[in-house]
Amino acid sequence: QVQWVESGGGLVQAGGSLRLSCVASTSGRTFSSFPMGWFRQAPGKDREFVAVVSRGNVSAYYSDSVKGRFTISKDNTKNTAYLQMNNLKLEDTAVYYCNRVAAAVPARDGEEAWGKGTLVTVSS
Repeated sequence: QVQWVESGGGLVQAGGSLRLSCVASTSGRTFSSFPMGWFRQAPGKDREFVAVVSRGNVSAYYSDSVKGRFTISKDNTKNTAYLQMNNLKLEDTAVYYCNRVAAAVPARDGEEAWGKGTLVTVSS
């Protein structure tokens, strides 16, 4: 199994930036062997896909709502995935989660149990 520890969330004004981190504790799998995704859940809404990066940090895909503003990356030497969020909007307010995904394409869900996530609140 894999455990996730997300961090980096906080309160930020619209137009600002945050960088989220996701540290993975792996037992049955090596972090370098699988793609990673970021998901978010806004108040009153279902969890949704945000971004995915390939296992070797070569390619990435983004939801239309964040494309051009967010950048996902993965550092296999540190067992850590990142989500750089720029030009934040009010609609980005959500709890953000990371997880292993089945492939480096937009995903409906993660493959492991969810961590606690990190809260991002964007204010005007």
